[in-house]
Amino acid sequence: MFNIASLLDGPARGPPKAAVVSPSRKETWTYQELTARARALSHTLVAEGISPGDRVCIYMDSCPEFLVSYLGVWRAGAVAVPANAALREAELAFLIGDSGARALICGPREWEVAQRVSDHPSFPGIVIAKGCPGRTPLSWEEAVATDPGPVFPPKPRHCDDVCQLQYTSGTTGRPKGAVLTQGNWLAALEAERDLLSLHPRDVYLGIYPMGHIGVSWGISVLRAGGTWVIMERFSEPEYLRLVQEYGVSVLSSMPPVIHGLVHAPPGTEQALSTVRVMISGGGQLPPSVWESFDRRYRIPIANAYGLSETIVVGSGTATLPGRPELTRGYRSVGIPVGYTEVRVVDTEDPERVLPAGATGEIAIRGPAVALGYWGREEDTAMAFLPDGWFLTGDVGYMDADGVLFITDRKKDMINMSGWKIYPTEVENVLLQHPAVADAAIFGIPDERRGEIPAAAIVFREGSDVSDGEILEYCRRQLAGYKVPRKVVRVTALPRVHGWKLLRRTLREEFSPKTP
Repeated sequence: MFNIASLLDGPARGPPKAAVVSPSRKETWTYQELTARARALSHTLVAEGISPGDRVCIYMDSCPEFLVSYLGVWRAGAVAVPANAALREAELAFLIGDSGARALICGPREWEVAQRVSDHPSFPGIVIAKGCPGRTPLSWEEAVATDPGPVFPPKPRHCDDVCQLQYTSGTTGRPKGAVLTQGNWLAALEAERDLLSLHPRDVYLGIYPMGHIGVSWGISVLRAGGTWVIMERFSEPEYLRLVQEYGVSVLSSMPPVIHGLVHAPPGTEQALSTVRVMISGGGQLPPSVWESFDRRYRIPIANAYGLSETIVVGSGTATLPGRPELTRGYRSVGIPVGYTEVRVVDTEDPERVLPAGATGEIAIRGPAVALGYWGREEDTAMAFLPDGWFLTGDVGYMDADGVLFITDRKKDMINMSGWKIYPTEVENVLLQHPAVADAAIFGIPDERRGEIPAAAIVFREGSDVSDGEILEYCRRQLAGYKVPRKVVRVTALPRVHGWKLLRRTLREEFSPKTP
């Protein structure tokens, strides 16, 4: 038995060393301080009645407190349910209700949103909020004030005990909770540490939101005894400044970030001189952008392929630093990492494994693959096969050497800079507008962000609503990243037999034409 949160205990017994840094707040927390706060929060949760297996929703922006919340929830043997800080009231209410969360941990801005759904039947009875003394049952400051010390160790857990519900894409228009275990996380941390050759001298600059499974990269750095510098909001000048100021050696990025660096002013190369490896995640990296970056900066990119259901490359693939041939002309996502197995199967018959070079659905098997989807037996049966293979919904092929290439997606989910957008969810919002008769959300290619969401709308006869009014309506109902970037006015939507929507047809018709 073990508890994944004990990963901090070793470094915390050593000399004081920076574990996490928040430059925007000018704060640095040592391993000892981070561990003490996690122990205190765990003790508070248990005292408030949280038992092993209970779900705790963490709803705040990226910050050291988010990390403490993960660790405190895990130490208590409970299940972390991270929520994107951009979620609106209805989205938060769904997440809390679907997970059955018994407690909510949130920041001051998020508490303002949470209060507006506090009368929801499933709203948890235990609330811990930062920066809101006297306004909630318990303030964050009180929750982490008293460290019980080593006499309050982490709750022992089994490898298959659930420790996280990571909400991800769903074809029904609602996110699904991927059920992740203590063993899944153990495998992921070891796989990422091995992939990046992490060591205690590493300094990692993290730009991935902590509510996203990409948080695993930062936790892997802590597992190796390194330092995690947190960047809450991305801006290229600040990104480059932080790399220089902290001597960053492991740098997180996404295709839009790499695209920006390709076009950055002369001299930017010096700003990245300490970086030994860059992670690219959250979407496909265009070959032309990757090649241009490589020729200019000469920094190896770990082009990572994984999903929330696999804790990124916990069971996934990546191009390996020191193995430039694996990029296959800047087009591949590399080879399996750790104990991962990958194969390509027929999109209609997953039992039929396809030969090298044949295109089909990518299937993954490994120790970090989730148990299934929370409360979704049918969805679980469709994606998680009895022999351990997980059907990713992505389409691609493997060459004769086992190098993987992504070519398409089986699902209609839109991936914009790593943000997952579910078309049906946005369509359901649009269809509530009185001027909208029919609507479809589809992705169109974008060089910087991979894809952007577009809306094809059939307006009711006599309607004079503008595109701007439609977009403003969406902004009031949805997180900002889900709002369409483009509106296309059509007289009818393409459908099979009058019912099945053909989003691919819309993508082909309205995507920018390449010369």
